[in-house]
Amino acid sequence: MEEDQSPGLGLVAETPGLKHGNGVSNSSEDPGSAGDGISSLEKPLLKRSNTLTSSHLAMVGAKVSHIESLDYEIIENDLFKHDWRSRSTVEVLQYVFLKWALAFLVGLLTGVIASLINLAIENISGVKMLHMVQLVRDKRYWAGFFYFSGFNLALTFVAAVLCVVFAPTAAGPGIPEIKAYLNGVDTPNMFGAPQLIVKIIGSICAVSSGLDLGKEGPLVHIGACLANLLSQGGSGRFRLRWRWLRYFNNDRDRRDLITCGASSGVCAAFRSPVGGVLFALEEVATWWRSALLWRTFFSTATVVVVLRGFIEVCRGGRCGLFGEGGLIIFDVSDVTVRYRLGDLLLVTLVGVIGGVLGALYNHVLHMVLRLYNLINDKGRMAKLALALAVCVFTSAGLYVLPFAVPCTPCDPAFGAACPATGRSGNFKQFNCPAGQYNDLATLLHATNVDATRNIFSTGTPGEFRLDSLLIFFAIYCVLGLFTFGIAVPSGLFLPIILMGAAYGRIVALVLQSTVAASIDHGLYAVLGAAALMSGSMRMTVSLCVIFLELTNNLLLLPMTMFVLLIAKTVGDAFNPSIYEIILDLKGLPFLEPKPEPWMKDLTVGELAAAKPRTISLQVVEKVSTVLEVLRNTGHNGFPVVDRPRPGLSELHGLVLRSHLVAVLRKRWFLAEKRRTEEWEARERFSSVELADKNCKIDDLELTPEELEMYVDLHPFTNTTPYTVVETMSVAKAVVLFRSVALRHMLIMPKYQGPEISPLVGILTRQDLRAHNILGAFPHLAKKSKTH
Repeated sequence: MEEDQSPGLGLVAETPGLKHGNGVSNSSEDPGSAGDGISSLEKPLLKRSNTLTSSHLAMVGAKVSHIESLDYEIIENDLFKHDWRSRSTVEVLQYVFLKWALAFLVGLLTGVIASLINLAIENISGVKMLHMVQLVRDKRYWAGFFYFSGFNLALTFVAAVLCVVFAPTAAGPGIPEIKAYLNGVDTPNMFGAPQLIVKIIGSICAVSSGLDLGKEGPLVHIGACLANLLSQGGSGRFRLRWRWLRYFNNDRDRRDLITCGASSGVCAAFRSPVGGVLFALEEVATWWRSALLWRTFFSTATVVVVLRGFIEVCRGGRCGLFGEGGLIIFDVSDVTVRYRLGDLLLVTLVGVIGGVLGALYNHVLHMVLRLYNLINDKGRMAKLALALAVCVFTSAGLYVLPFAVPCTPCDPAFGAACPATGRSGNFKQFNCPAGQYNDLATLLHATNVDATRNIFSTGTPGEFRLDSLLIFFAIYCVLGLFTFGIAVPSGLFLPIILMGAAYGRIVALVLQSTVAASIDHGLYAVLGAAALMSGSMRMTVSLCVIFLELTNNLLLLPMTMFVLLIAKTVGDAFNPSIYEIILDLKGLPFLEPKPEPWMKDLTVGELAAAKPRTISLQVVEKVSTVLEVLRNTGHNGFPVVDRPRPGLSELHGLVLRSHLVAVLRKRWFLAEKRRTEEWEARERFSSVELADKNCKIDDLELTPEELEMYVDLHPFTNTTPYTVVETMSVAKAVVLFRSVALRHMLIMPKYQGPEISPLVGILTRQDLRAHNILGAFPHLAKKSKTH
């Protein structure tokens, strides 16, 4: 990946050849950044390089993309204030009603699509499994292998081709990109119609092909895509221009609806409405409020009703091989949970080992993803070949390994349930004679949901052999590491749940032979899954509720909470969560909630001084100057300085690039240098036009006469941008920037005066990222290692 060494997103920087005389200097000689011997800015704490540089490029899905930030801040200019004041009561009610209606539609459509995905996966996988098992029972082993592998290869080929050719951003789970979007990063081509279609078809094919991945991550992405498309009336030339949708033509409302979509996706994956809301709150959302809580809960409640309706419709085999499989929870409510004080020590052991294994899994997966990035950089054919190679390896392992374990005689207590000869069941006969079953085939020759149901089953302490569980755990670890990262839609939830459940069963079998444990083996599987999930993803509250709703057993709550807290604490001692690792690997400029400790030793004034010179505009500026600034910079915000009288300058506010382009395109020019009246701008511009983010000026041609005219920027200037004093620490600035969801932060001098510049500099998201700061201040690297 090539590094773009231009200034960061939205920076307002000096441009070579720009003949503009009212730039604001950020050098140490600037009166606004040097004190009288008392100021801490006079003697920098650390030696720094000349400029603060950052990269605009990041991986979105499986595609390298140019990254911009989102405008979550309300732009309080004159036109916005008038538009807001002029809205009638009916229009306000329309806006409120539409927010709830769209939240309902997001839940409804997510539930319907999730049900259809489950139905398709169960039927495709069922047909494949039935024919493969029949060939094995007929002792046509090679035919069974080639049928099984060929079927899986065809499904993987379809999923990979769709992602590689039509929608590269649909590869992977999509959750890291959603986290970044809700954090304020515009992840391009992530939530469009092609991504939605490819995600649906691709996840059906990928999961049905037997790859070690789940549909949970893709469902979260599908919910987010639906939310974005509904709020914008579609995408591209098929977009609806409905008048009511103008209210949602902004990043703030789109952010709220995408949060509802992410919650609905988790709810659809696990049939967990409260867990879906808490997942959005704990894991993906950066900005939250009570009104958003109600709307996300409304969306997830709608999803649950839809899923329940599909379960009722499909009862009695009316949905082919579907039955209740893909939607039913892993019910262990019939088990009475009893435990003694000594069992808490054993549960602690499960949590500690789960945290260590989760951290180790994250570390190895990080290295595998780095390797895959090198392979994927070689082009489309390399991505496709990698996906097919992983599919062949997976098919060979799933087919061959059950032959390596001996058959187990059926316990008469299980009755007709053992052995099972159909598509599902706890005791699959596979290659065994009558009256016996293959426990490893029960886990490997099933969909992830069926395998989880089997391994979570209670009252079956002797169903799975220790060697079979060890093989299953090992193969799923290997497959999980090598499957995630290929160019197909994929999720991490169920693979990690299966690994954790196998680990929990292994611990139960080992403890059974050494100490007296009173907890059921199926419950150990639940605790092991929770421990490994928390050790890898570092979720606690949402994961606890999801497992509670999955297992339908409230008595498991204390032990689940205990295990989750221990596993997360242990995992945090080694490395970040899996999603944080992926965000960093993709280069997405995600701002963490907690700044680095060494950031307290650096001020925003020093940080601004390490950047190129800031370019500002006057309130009434020449058209030629505005056009030259736009053509020579790619920045998205420009400070506007007013000079009410000679020798005095004051900061008027901040104007967006898109608004400047809108003014030039409409040719709203003045023959003389003057301030316009309030009504003049309102006659030519509407809030809908200013919401358009088209910033292209390549096709803009102006006459020499127009270039000599003037443009009044004060109706378009945000007169209330967030400003901080130059002595503020970078740590405090990071917290403010993230909490208020800013795109630009203006730095004011500590001392004001006639000869002092009103602006020290401007900071953006890229400037506040730790590794960018360390690049400009190399001496801070030693402190970062110490902390």
